[in-house]
Amino acid sequence: MMSISGLTCNPSRFSCCTACITCPSSACSLALSSICRETLREKMRFLSMTNRKHETVPLRRGLIMKNGRTKNEIYASFGDMADNSSGVFPRIRIKDPYKRLGISKEASEEEIQAARNFLINKYAGHKPSVDAIESAHDKIIMQSFYDRKNPKINIKKKVREVTQSRYVKAITNRFQTPAASIILKTSIAFMVLGVLTVLFPTEEGPTLQVAISLILSIYFIHERLRSRIRACLYGIGAFLFSWLLGTFLMVSVMPPLLKGPRSLEVTTSLISYVLLWVSSTYLK
Repeated sequence: MMSISGLTCNPSRFSCCTACITCPSSACSLALSSICRETLREKMRFLSMTNRKHETVPLRRGLIMKNGRTKNEIYASFGDMADNSSGVFPRIRIKDPYKRLGISKEASEEEIQAARNFLINKYAGHKPSVDAIESAHDKIIMQSFYDRKNPKINIKKKVREVTQSRYVKAITNRFQTPAASIILKTSIAFMVLGVLTVLFPTEEGPTLQVAISLILSIYFIHERLRSRIRACLYGIGAFLFSWLLGTFLMVSVMPPLLKGPRSLEVTTSLISYVLLWVSSTYLK
């Protein structure tokens, strides 16, 4: 047997192959040629196997690197990295339980439990770390239970729901902000009317002032909308609504603000002036 660079061969076969090459017309040519073919096939199979062994190494390294990146991504989801070999929880001193577990305050119960189980399994060999993780988990669970038992009224959320409701939007869409000159003019007119009502009350009540307020509201609405029919309808409707609302407030809700025999009528007139000013200025 001879070996050259890790390959072995039989000398008899080698000599027979050379003889076959030099004397192709010999009687053993057929047998020797078949032996040479088998030898070449064995050599090719051996070379292909060695190439496969050399090629599998980078593939396995690539798989290991890929698995390593996957683990890092899993660890990073809870705020940890896989290369932390100290065995001590790095956020053990953080007071906020959510930050200690590496989750957000909007996390669900499944996410909280998953973060707790993951960190417990990772730092199971260090008791202070386990105690810190369990303490943060218990605080979050107890706070969630307390919030469910004693729900807080979110005023901003309630106001947002009311303002975004269909009925409120339908009402607010009927109003618009006019020019500053219109706001100033209507404000002065109704303020003068209110002062006259307070200073000169009559025995019959502020009948004249109330009539003037109706005329002023129709005039200001017509000046903005340029439509007599709409001005009359809006003015009369606003007048009736303001008087009904003012009377209801003074009788059922608010006490009389002024003293005198006609304090109820005067106060109701002032409330109606405010509502008429709003409709005369902002109604569209």
